[in-house]
Amino acid sequence: QVQLVESGGGLVQPGGSMKLSCTKSGSTFRLIAMGWYRQVPGKERELVATMTSGQSTNYADSVKGRFTISRDNAWNTVYLQMNSLKPEDTAVYYCNARYYSSPREWLDSWGQGTQVTVSS
Repeated sequence: QVQLVESGGGLVQPGGSMKLSCTKSGSTFRLIAMGWYRQVPGKERELVATMTSGQSTNYADSVKGRFTISRDNAWNTVYLQMNSLKPEDTAVYYCNARYYSSPREWLDSWGQGTQVTVSS
């Protein structure tokens, strides 16, 4: 029902900035929230930032003050602006959409991921 494609990753120097984009196809009629998660080898996928359909945001403590999640008005694209990047931000970043598949059930849709590498 919902398909997600991330873009914008790559190599960036510590202290630099990068903006990720997540383009969505499919209906947002039953959208609960969209967000960004990241994962490194050997570790669980962790929340980076989320935005609910009511525009409430939530950030991981490790990125507060540095990352900002935003979207276009139609929820076609969700962005993650990353500033003051650190080597520990290196990960594969995944876009997520959580939506109701029925009135009482929800599902998560995930993008394919985009690599972000913070290194000199």
